[in-house]
Amino acid sequence: MNLATVGKIAKAVLYEGYMLYPYRPSSVKNQQRWNFGVLCPPAYSEEQNGSDASAMQTECLVEGSLLTAIEIRVRFLQLIARSVGKPLQDDFVAGDTAEFHLVSRLEIGDRVYQPWQEAVEREIVLPVCNLETLGQSPMSHAFSFSTGKQFEYLRNDAGSITGVIIREQSEIHGEVNLNAERVADELFKVTVRLRNSTPFSASLQQGSRDNALMSSLVSTHTVLGVLDGKFASLLAPAEQIVDLAASCKNVGTWPVLVGEEGDCDTLLSSPIILYDYPQIAPESAGDLFDGTEIDEILSLRILTLTDDEKREMSQSDERARQMLERTETMPVEHLMKLHGVLRGLHPLKEEAP
Repeated sequence: MNLATVGKIAKAVLYEGYMLYPYRPSSVKNQQRWNFGVLCPPAYSEEQNGSDASAMQTECLVEGSLLTAIEIRVRFLQLIARSVGKPLQDDFVAGDTAEFHLVSRLEIGDRVYQPWQEAVEREIVLPVCNLETLGQSPMSHAFSFSTGKQFEYLRNDAGSITGVIIREQSEIHGEVNLNAERVADELFKVTVRLRNSTPFSASLQQGSRDNALMSSLVSTHTVLGVLDGKFASLLAPAEQIVDLAASCKNVGTWPVLVGEEGDCDTLLSSPIILYDYPQIAPESAGDLFDGTEIDEILSLRILTLTDDEKREMSQSDERARQMLERTETMPVEHLMKLHGVLRGLHPLKEEAP
């Protein structure tokens, strides 16, 4: 598995929709999180009649022998609720966690603090296993992340505590199931099923979408690698395996080949529709969390934000701050490169007489 090659593409998938232009928590479209590849707790999924999935499945074809080995990595974001509190009295001291009330906005000096959903990256790495073993005994791998709560105390210039940031993380439980079956000579179908198994109350009080997201796997995707074998393309399968490729059942995700053109040792199973061998444009200066737009438009829009909007953007999220800094310091010649480029032009074939 070539992690260096797949890394940039997987990172773009991981943060697609994390924060949308104008990259401020006060923006309406950032007040309700929207991401691809969200796996909710089963109880919430059932309450929504399955419109919000709790599981996804990847099926692909591997050319190889019984000794061909499979590597599996599942990656997703876990959300962290960031709240902002204001002390109820002037002599507030660290540790008096019950002596403040939550606010929607807090200004201390020249800084603005607002509630937000931050995120931490998670990765589940399964033990490497060969196809013979998987055919005889499918693998089941459970994982979990516990609850957590942290306080960050905010002080004014005099050193007094005038605010607090509360970061809360809900528990998450899940399971990855992996199996393989021979479907033809030297050809195997590999199935990876990922399920969110987090307990969740679907009552009216506790069952809101925001609460469900705190117990969800967000921007979920799977990276598959093969040793001593190769993956078959499901988008352009060889003629002799077209029917077998069509029989692969992918739910909520779709595997594509990644790497250099012709490489067949790594698949990215993405909740975003991609072609084989997707690439990040070399002109792109960095993530903008919105691959459905183009860098030039978003960069120009960022530059037109007011000073107050830029201040809110920079102070809302560390990734947004880095984006703003990168955009504002981008050389003019680099910005001009974003204006457009033609690639992959081929001469038209003349029709046969």
